Amino acid sequence: MARERNEELAALLEEARWSRAQATAAYNRVADETLNGEVRENSKIGRSHVSMWVGGVQPSGIAPAILCQALSRRLKREITPQEVGFAASTSPAQEALDWRADPLIALSDLGSGVDTDRRRLLAGGVYSAAALILPDEAWWDAMATPPSEEPPDKKRVGSGDVETVRQLTLAFSRMDQRRGGGHGRLTVDEYLRHEAHDYLRGRFADDETRRAMFSASAELAYLSGWMAFDNSEHAIALQRFNTAVKLAARSGDAPLSGHILRAMAHQALDLGFRREALKLAQASVHGQRYASATPRERALLGVVHARALAANRRNNEAARALLQAEDELSNAHDGIKEPDRTFFFGEASLAHETACTLRDLGDQQRAVKEFRRSVRTRGAEFRRTHAVTLGYMGAAQIAQGGVEEACATWTNVLDAMEEGIYSGRARQRVVDMRHLLSPYRKRGIPAVGVLDARAASYLAEVD
Repeated sequence: MARERNEELAALLEEARWSRAQATAAYNRVADETLNGEVRENSKIGRSHVSMWVGGVQPSGIAPAILCQALSRRLKREITPQEVGFAASTSPAQEALDWRADPLIALSDLGSGVDTDRRRLLAGGVYSAAALILPDEAWWDAMATPPSEEPPDKKRVGSGDVETVRQLTLAFSRMDQRRGGGHGRLTVDEYLRHEAHDYLRGRFADDETRRAMFSASAELAYLSGWMAFDNSEHAIALQRFNTAVKLAARSGDAPLSGHILRAMAHQALDLGFRREALKLAQASVHGQRYASATPRERALLGVVHARALAANRRNNEAARALLQAEDELSNAHDGIKEPDRTFFFGEASLAHETACTLRDLGDQQRAVKEFRRSVRTRGAEFRRTHAVTLGYMGAAQIAQGGVEEACATWTNVLDAMEEGIYSGRARQRVVDMRHLLSPYRKRGIPAVGVLDARAASYLAEVD
């Protein structure tokens, strides 16, 4: 019996303006990013796979989820398997992202190692814009309601236990800033799965301690999500952020909820989901999430909101949000106790985010100026972000025609990376660098040849 042509997939490929080869390349990029080296069914495809799927063959393994993600990024909207003409069941990862799912179950199901973790998430689960739709206010109110009773036979949890979780989170946050998210995340996950999970199911000294423990554990889950995001493990990051928001809501910690929503907006921006990013950013600065935050945290929330506005071409609002963020940071001083999670955010970080906003507004000249300010003012302990900033700055410089200037900047990126930074975001700057240099390879510019060869050698070693 002849198969029926998949007209839905054919129409989406036409809308994306993809040839079979381009669709294959996009699929393989998403699969490589998601699987991070793990070999699975359809972890890499050829043009014949796309042709067969258009011809009516139903893809197997993780193929439906990966192809939908590739199309979603290209078309800047959520594409479901059903829209592509595929039959796909709900995966455990997708179920875990349901806002009604218990975050303690999500913690217990993290897995005991990277392979288990990835298999659960990749049983159909990739980064999904549909999972970014936030619950209504009734959900937040219900989550913040204290439990009616606690199990009497559980371990007693006190303020010292809360402080232990906070100290661990800060230590790994500092390491993330130095070495990147690819270093140490599995250790964080193991702690979440065992110690933090047991604390959250414990018997608390009082309700204040309960809320504090849920808040501390939410920050640790957020850190795991941020590290996964930084290392380009986007499906894992989304699940961790989702769990972190639920835990923060249980604690009633509005500013922390805003902090995590801000990170989700940042990730959505990097992946090209502009509208979803703006909704998340708007939620992060809504009500008490912003009003109850300290000045430094308000500046952080505000500048990511500005970036989301700029990405959606709301230029005037973005400019006002930038000015507001600058004002908020100027109000931060030693007399105000800021949460540890904001330790990284200062003049250098504000300049970096401001530069990204200006770049998205089309003002490359001012973007370069702000990137320079970020590089000039950043401390040595923030090596990972330093590499990312330099990568963006080089891209802005070459966009203005400054090829040799960009090469000098990108040389510093490789210097930083070769010191031992494990970061998918920073590595992507090297990939982008080679792409942006490609038009200049045959022009006989010595700096281009030297840098391109060095970048190729670096990527060959880390891939």
